[in-house]
Amino acid sequence: MLLFSLFRNNSQTETILFGVFAVIIVVFLLIDLGVFNKTAHKITTKSALYQSLFWVFVSTVFGYLIYHFDNSPEGQADEALEYFSAYLTEYALSVDNIFVILLILKYFNVKEEYFHKVLFWGILGAVLFRGIFIFVGAYLIAQFHWILYIFGVFLIYSGIKIYFEDGDEKIDPEKNPIMRFCRAYLPISKDEKGGQFWVREGGKFLFTPLFLVIVLIETTDLIFAVDSIPAAFAITQNEFLIYTSNIFAVLGLRAMFFLLAGVIDKFYLLQKGLSVILFFIGAKMLLEIIHFEIPVVLSFSVIIATLTLSIVFSILIPKKAKPSEELN
Repeated sequence: MLLFSLFRNNSQTETILFGVFAVIIVVFLLIDLGVFNKTAHKITTKSALYQSLFWVFVSTVFGYLIYHFDNSPEGQADEALEYFSAYLTEYALSVDNIFVILLILKYFNVKEEYFHKVLFWGILGAVLFRGIFIFVGAYLIAQFHWILYIFGVFLIYSGIKIYFEDGDEKIDPEKNPIMRFCRAYLPISKDEKGGQFWVREGGKFLFTPLFLVIVLIETTDLIFAVDSIPAAFAITQNEFLIYTSNIFAVLGLRAMFFLLAGVIDKFYLLQKGLSVILFFIGAKMLLEIIHFEIPVVLSFSVIIATLTLSIVFSILIPKKAKPSEELN
């Protein structure tokens, strides 16, 4: 009911499309968990590729439906381009998320056969929490429009900050306040108990280390959402487009994780590209203060061109090894 309330003021077409979206998500998640991945196993690169292509295909078809059924006065192309702009931005921002998730899994020495299960439930939580984020953001913007300009300043700051980061992620889960709370107040088992999140042992209810991994992944996703949700609102204020594009990108994240986990460090310039996109989107939002509006087509072109060039140059210009890496 919460998610449907997001779209209570939108057109009947959007309500129907949201119904299609909900059916797609529920059906394929049930098939994923109950059929294809009923038992724990390692996801192969080939399987990850097929899953990635599948979610990109489904997301693209949904974007076409938005284009086909759009009756907005701005024209059919605008809403579809806003959807794809938000989708590409979130999908690209997910690359950093993948790297951090990989570090978390390595930190806890999670077995590869449990990766899928952990990511499935982690992404399911992201679907719920991002819906709440978008709902709250839409409500606040409806009440206080000037919040959009705060988003703009924040995105510019994030873009500059990301640009000058060296890209070497370091995490210390034990410093995470929620993790520390779990360690202090929840009974934790010493092993994974066959890939379970909680077990009953000796009359006691215990959480496993995999439960802590889920908690850490969820809190990490919320941190990343602080960048991605404002970026989506900077592209469009249509909650339907923001939520559907965001969730399709998040659902593609799991397959992309298995596809890119071994080569993610090769796309080292993508971080610079993301910083440029965040800076551009933030500036676009602030320019609306002086009633200067950047066309949707131009915004989409800048986003896709920046991402493409970042990937291409990462491949053509190999990253230079640091002196410490050369010695090793």
